[in-house]
Amino acid sequence: MAKQEKLVEIKNLKQYFNVGKPNEVKAVDNVSFEIYKGETLGLVGESGCGKSTTGRTIIRLYDATDGEVLYNGTNVHGKKSKAQLKEFNRKMQMIFQDPQASLNPRMKVSDIIAEGIDIHGLAKSKADRMKRVIELLETVGLNKEHANRYPHEFSGGQRQRIGIARALAVEPEFIIADEPISALDVSIQAQVVNLMKKLQKEKGLTYLFIAHDLSMVKYISDRIGVMYFGRLVELADADELYNNPIHPYTQSLLSAIPLPDPDYERTRVRKSYNPSQHNYKPEDKVEFREIKPGHFVMCSQAEFEQYKKQYS
Repeated sequence: MAKQEKLVEIKNLKQYFNVGKPNEVKAVDNVSFEIYKGETLGLVGESGCGKSTTGRTIIRLYDATDGEVLYNGTNVHGKKSKAQLKEFNRKMQMIFQDPQASLNPRMKVSDIIAEGIDIHGLAKSKADRMKRVIELLETVGLNKEHANRYPHEFSGGQRQRIGIARALAVEPEFIIADEPISALDVSIQAQVVNLMKKLQKEKGLTYLFIAHDLSMVKYISDRIGVMYFGRLVELADADELYNNPIHPYTQSLLSAIPLPDPDYERTRVRKSYNPSQHNYKPEDKVEFREIKPGHFVMCSQAEFEQYKKQYS
């Protein structure tokens, strides 16, 4: 694979809540990974594992407790002037899980989509603004008649398309999709994911796609990271991760995906995961290590040597 250009670098990112209190939560604990220009990085894990918090911290909806987020080499969380912040906000956009909650019910669709256009002064006139809104609606498979309606008049899938149009309005480079299909019917999920793939090709977009449905993540992602209790435990190319999962948690997550073969399903053994099976000692240095080229696993030195023997 040719040397890819890094668009986003996450270095030792920490996002703690209630710091120093008895109920302190380490939602994101020392996470590092990179996202290359034009790729989709999938981030998966069970509810509460910190994947959405990671996405929200990258885009500065939360201030990071520690660590760095570099975008094109510049620290997103450093001190920024208003103009710099505006520029970042334009380059990075987010599509949220629940389109109903993230669209203002009192605003017409045209105003929802044009919000970013107005903030960044991207339209020369009212007519130009409307032209852009209609183009965006058509880009996501809706039409100009939809511009004057309100969110409640649309289905869940259509609302998510409006959310995508709103994100695209400012011509971003990087989009964080935070569980964008989990609130939708299964029949609609594929349509939204196919739309995202098509837009990525046409506009050269880079995605961080956050989800807990592993089968859909494999379909859209180039590489996949697996999170468990605030930590990234495995990262590899999508096919490699599915075919050769190394971390016991990833193995257990994959063993839970139902497959459409009833005979296989009947005899298949689900793997359970218990963190105590690692048996770490205080002096063990547990860190992200490369077992095979491009395949990283959170493990101790002893586990690393064992995995190397077993998998490479």
